[in-house]
Amino acid sequence: MAQHKSAVKRVRSSTRRRMQNRHYKSMMKTAIQRVRSATTKDQGQAALLNAVSVLDSLAAKRIIHRNTAANQKSKLTKFVNKLQ
Repeated sequence: MAQHKSAVKRVRSSTRRRMQNRHYKSMMKTAIQRVRSATTKDQGQAALLNAVSVLDSLAAKRIIHRNTAANQKSKLTKFVNKLQ
């Protein structure tokens, strides 16, 4: 267990950050999953719009790297374009 005041504070803050990051990563995975589970092009485009928004906001907050967001958006766009 942490002994110093600064270490106790670090435990509190790292726990808070970890919970926030878990929430954001879960939100991102859900948005990606909704795009991947789309069966029609209209459904895919609607889900893609939401996923792109989520990925951009996470990249802006530096929760994920901006290149990771760009790669995900590219993959999802290719997937939606292949739908009928």
